[in-house]
Amino acid sequence: MEELVNTQTSNSVQLLAGEFPRVFQPVTIVSGAGVLGKGTVLGKITASGKYTTYNNGAVDGSETAKLILAGDVDATNADVEAVAYASGHFNEAALTGLDAAAKVDFEGTPIFVGSVF
Repeated sequence: MEELVNTQTSNSVQLLAGEFPRVFQPVTIVSGAGVLGKGTVLGKITASGKYTTYNNGAVDGSETAKLILAGDVDATNADVEAVAYASGHFNEAALTGLDAAAKVDFEGTPIFVGSVF
């Protein structure tokens, strides 16, 4: 059975950058992903359908940025049920793991990355 673990911490950088509607999506963070903070860019592992930290150099599906983690989680030792943003306008300075390729992945999706208004 998967365990719900929340390790909520304070994030001093504002995650949301605008008023574009936010949509939340339940996700499973794969065991072994470690401690992930709010604002972590997520990729989806094709074989399992579970999410992990986006990694542009991977070849398992997680090389494509898909979602943004909505809260801190610890998936060090077990799969964790979490919530991620599937849409919204986000402050790029608050996103963990965002790179140029992830920005391209988000183009044409309802996830917008930029500066705080």
